Amino acid sequence: MEPCRKPRRRRLTQRGYSVETPENPVPQGEQAPGDPLEQLAYIRKTMESAGSFTAVPGRGQVVIGLTALLAAYIAAGQGSPLRWLDVWLMEAGLALAIAGYAIARKAKRAGQSLSTVPTRKFAMNFVPPLLAGALLTWALVTAGALSFIPGAWMLLYGAAVITGGAFSVGIVPVMGVCFFTLGAVSLFTPASWANYELALGFGVLHIIFGVVIARRHGG
Repeated sequence: MEPCRKPRRRRLTQRGYSVETPENPVPQGEQAPGDPLEQLAYIRKTMESAGSFTAVPGRGQVVIGLTALLAAYIAAGQGSPLRWLDVWLMEAGLALAIAGYAIARKAKRAGQSLSTVPTRKFAMNFVPPLLAGALLTWALVTAGALSFIPGAWMLLYGAAVITGGAFSVGIVPVMGVCFFTLGAVSLFTPASWANYELALGFGVLHIIFGVVIARRHGG
């Protein structure tokens, strides 16, 4: 009586992975438990979900910082608070455009997709505080309390960077904390300091952290 023999196995090579499959595979239409290809897809999906949003643009932030310093210089020469605000609102729109371009460019150069789970998590946590800042700006302008706008902007931008940065590289939340702290201090300083505070935050901080991110993480 012959001893029980294990079923012969043959090797299957696909996409650079070598796995063994039984000589007589599961009939077509049935799903093999523990299918190696499905396991690889699951591992890839898990790693993607646990990854970080790494397309934060260092050089883009430096450019944003430089345009903010220019905006501070131009805004300082305006003759009314509303015209001063117009300058900074135009700077905000320009900064968003630069950031969007820089993020897309860095992701493309790195061969990364902007539709990954970490990217969506970053956006879902980053965008709401910015929307809140836009609504609060309108409310403060309506109430004639323009002196509180710099503090509110930096507080909410800092909150956006902290919460979104939780799904990015480690230096990003640190930048958010700096903005948040500066915004909190700004709420208790004289209104005449507003332009300097915005230049320090959106100008200097963006340049400093942009250089650090570019050196450590590229782009």
